[in-house]
Formats: sequence, structure tokens, C-alpha cells
Amino acid sequence: MAFWWPLLVLGIAFAVCKFLLMLIPPNVPSIDVDASDMLDDGSQTRENSFIYVPSKRHTDKVQCYEPATMKYLGYFSELKPDEVKERVALARKAQKVWAESSFKQRRQFLRILLKYIIEHQELICEISSRDTGKTMVDASLGEIMTTCEKITWLLSEGEQWLKPEYRSCGRSMLHKTSKVEFYPLGVIGAIVSWNYPFHNILNPMLAAVFSGNSIVIKVSEHASWSGCFYLRIIQAALAAVGAPENLVDVITGFAETGQALVSSVDKVIFVGSPGVGRMIMRNAADTLTPVTLELGGKDAFIVCEDVDVPHVAQIAVRAALQSSGQNCAGAERFYVHRDVYSSFVAEVVKIVKSVTAGPPLVGRYDMGAICMQEHSEKLQSLVNDALDKGAEIVGRGSVGNIAGAVDQYFPPTVIVNVTHKMKLLQEEAFGPIMPIMKFSSDEEAVKLANDSKYGLGCAVFSGSQRRARKIASQIVCGVAAINDFASNYMCQSLPFGGVKESGFGRFAGVEGLRACCLVKSVVEDRWWPYIKTKIPKPIQYPVAGNGFKFQESLVEALYGLNVWDRLRALVDVLKMLSEKNTYPSSTRRRND
Repeated sequence: MAFWWPLLVLGIAFAVCKFLLMLIPPNVPSIDVDASDMLDDGSQTRENSFIYVPSKRHTDKVQCYEPATMKYLGYFSELKPDEVKERVALARKAQKVWAESSFKQRRQFLRILLKYIIEHQELICEISSRDTGKTMVDASLGEIMTTCEKITWLLSEGEQWLKPEYRSCGRSMLHKTSKVEFYPLGVIGAIVSWNYPFHNILNPMLAAVFSGNSIVIKVSEHASWSGCFYLRIIQAALAAVGAPENLVDVITGFAETGQALVSSVDKVIFVGSPGVGRMIMRNAADTLTPVTLELGGKDAFIVCEDVDVPHVAQIAVRAALQSSGQNCAGAERFYVHRDVYSSFVAEVVKIVKSVTAGPPLVGRYDMGAICMQEHSEKLQSLVNDALDKGAEIVGRGSVGNIAGAVDQYFPPTVIVNVTHKMKLLQEEAFGPIMPIMKFSSDEEAVKLANDSKYGLGCAVFSGSQRRARKIASQIVCGVAAINDFASNYMCQSLPFGGVKESGFGRFAGVEGLRACCLVKSVVEDRWWPYIKTKIPKPIQYPVAGNGFKFQESLVEALYGLNVWDRLRALVDVLKMLSEKNTYPSSTRRRND
């Protein structure tokens, strides 16, 4: 007792001191980012606040407008291939400096960024809302919380996962140490989608910069206005820690701009459609540039008969309508056990009918606009195909005062009597449609869920977690949530990505962080210089006549399954090592 008492006191004192240190706020400077040109305060002149009418004619300008109101926001130039290469060259020069930065400096950058985000949530969400049409609540959930979670995880664990990782050496290399080291790749190129303009920029940027890389991000032509402002925030935070200029850059343009980026960087991260993903793979193949593809999704949402129906119905509607009907890993196929099918549909319809879509910054609406022009026509086409094949609409939400932006809205829609012969159950909708289908057994639910060319995620709900886990384990996808939906992405220690036409590779988590690194295997002598590698005499050049026999005995001594056989083989090895080498006659003749 006398021995342990001082240790206990020291342990308690250490814990108390650590707690008290946590109460001291970190010294994190504030940054100032000019946003005066981004706010709609009603002072805009008629010339720069007109209603934009999109043209199908291609130009060299990326035109920006508010999807919810069609108000014009401005334009950005389409960067040509030579301009893209010049930007990448500047980023490459900056990376060589940043590669030598300390983790302390990188963490300070993250803290400054986090502080700004927390203090300017409304500004960031409003800009995202104006550029994509999502509501402020959806922007907070998808832009702010996810980004803050990633920053917090990197602050807590990022350095740990980038430090050398020691591995076992195996039986033949007991005199060695082996480890994996992680070095920055150089310049990361990211081509990101429009649905979460803030997070889709910050997500690859945080992993790239924290691991010592630079990054050039090609933003979507549908979200360039917000993306170029978010770059200001990043650059201000980097400048505050003395990072080199051009470490992070955002470029605008169309397909040609993206192709030039792919051919210029050391790693490509792409978030978008399967069709564009295939084009990126073909371009990357010319330079053997590694790619991570996060493509489409058509997640299955499975509801067993032993659930709390009202509770699960509320989650289901959120899963279908998240991000203002602009699904990102959204649930697009709902499979409900026949015993609760009717009550589930009734509950969902009740919720959906209470949902109103409209300009999110004009009134209190539950759902915003659809970002892309003409997408509502695609959604209606999918619905019409289903109706022609026997489906039925049983509930729809409403649309508020949308003035001249009629084509930018699609009311949330619940459809029943659907089958997998309908396009609605096979093609990615990317919209606020809930097709609900019955199943009778767990095996049927699994079969239906796997009947898709996509494999991003799934959600399984059951009163038995064991049952839900079993169902989820049989679904071919990269992300699974048990009795919840999309909660995986808020666990930033986890990798995110899919299989099949949902892509390959992972971002987020340890895997995503290390995917930005050159992974190097390193082996060295454990007791250098006292014990060094020496080639055994029987296999030194010229190889002795008993060289192969020596190898046979060595293999059995190291890997034999029977301990007595291994001991016998070890004795043979030692004998051959002590014998004088004899060489094959052919060797002697050559030497003569």
C-alpha cells in the first residue's frame, strides 16, 4: 500500500492539472475576410440583380445565379489548360515549402479555420443557400457540422495517423525493425460537386494540407460563386500561420479545365457522376495518376416490422429530402416490411404533406430549390415512367411563392406500387422522391437492396440490433448505418466511399488522410552496427553445391508446422553453415 499510494496521488494530480489546462482557452487569432460583395442587403443595383435566363450555348464564362430566385450573381472565367498548369506549378512550388511545416503549425491553421467557421456560421450557410438553393438548416447540417467534425478529428488524431507506424518483422527478419512512413504526395487535384459547396471544398483541402500537400480544387460550374468566396477564408487562415501563397487554390471552368487539372497533379479526388468519373479515369490513365472516385448513390432504406414507425418515418423523410432535395448519399429506395407497410406509408405521407418548398432566404420553407437547370424535368420523367408502369402517387408536399423560378422546384413526392422494372428504382434521381416497396422476409430485403448498379450506402432499421446488423452485413455497399441514416459521415474517423458504380477509394477517416500520402515501407537493422545482414556462405556467389539444400532446411526451420521438424531443420542449417563450401563441378570448370 505504501508503494501504490504515491503513484495514486501523482495520477490524480496529473488528471486535475490536465483538466485545469483544458479550461484555459487556446490562443487562436481571428481572421478578417471581406464578404461585403457576397451579401444580399437589398442595395444591389438593377444592373447586377436581374433575373438570369440560362443559355444552352457554351461560352467561356461560368455564369452564376441563385437557383431559388434566378437572381444573377455574376460570372467567372473558364480557365484554359495552360492557365490550369500554371496554377498547379505555383501550388507545387508552395508545397515544397509546406512539406517542411510542423504539425503544430498545421494544427494552428485548423484552429483558426474552426474559429472562423463557428463565428460565421450564418454567413457561410447563407452563401451556400444562395448558390445552391438549400435551406439554412440543411446548410448547417451538411456544410458546418460535417466540416467542424472533420477539423476536430484532425486536431485530435491527425498527427497520430501520419506518424511512422511500426509493423511486425516476421520470423526471418527478427533482427530488423519495420515501419510504414507517410510522406506528402505533392499536389492534390480535387474536382468536386455542387451540392455541398463549402464542405466539398474543405473536405479534401483539410486532408491534403494537414498531410503536407498543396491542393488545387476545380469547383462545379453550378457552385463557383460560393466556392471562390470560401477560398478567401482558407487563404486568410493559411496566411495567419505563415503558410506560402498558392498552397490552396480554387479554379473555375468546364470539362476542359477539369481535364487539364487531372493531367497535371499527383493525385485526383473526384466527387460527381459515374459518367464523368469514367472520363477522369481515362484521362488519369495517360499519366498513371491515382484517383479516388466518390460517384453516384441509390441507398436502400430498409424498415423491419418491429420498429417505432413514427420515429423511423421522420428519419426516412429527412433521408429522402436532405439537402433541399439535392441528395448526397441520400436514400432513394425504401423497402418496408409488409406488416407495417400501410402504417409507414400513412405516416410518411402525413409528414411530406407538411413540407413546403420555396426560396429559403425569402420565407420559412422546409425545402429549397433544385440547383441544376432542367433537373426537375428529369425527375418528372422518372415519375412518369413509374406511373406508366403501374405506380401511384399517394402524397406530395407543396410549393410556396416561387415567382419566376418555377422550373427550379419539385415538390416532395411519395410513390407506392413500385417495382425494379421502373427507372425510378434503378437510376439515380438526386431529388425529393420516395418510392416505397414491400418485402416479406429479410432475405428478400437483402436481394432487393443489392439489385442496383450502385453501392454507396444503406440504412437498416429493426427493433433487434443483431437482426439489423445481419441484414446490413449482406448488402454490398461501402457505408452502413444501423437504426439511423448517414450518421457514418459524422464519425470522421471512418472512411467514406462506395463500390460498383458508386466508385472506389476512400476519403475521410484514417484511410482518406493516408490516401493523400506516399506510403513508404522502411526496414532497418534493429541492433546496428552490432548485428548486420550477412548472406549465409552456402548461398554466397559462387553458390555452393548444398545451396538449395540449405534453403530447404532454412525454410522448414522458420516456417515448419511441427516444432520437432523445425528443430531438426535448424540443426541441419547450423551444420551447413559450419561446413566448408563445395561448389558444383560446372563452376570449377569455368573457374579453371
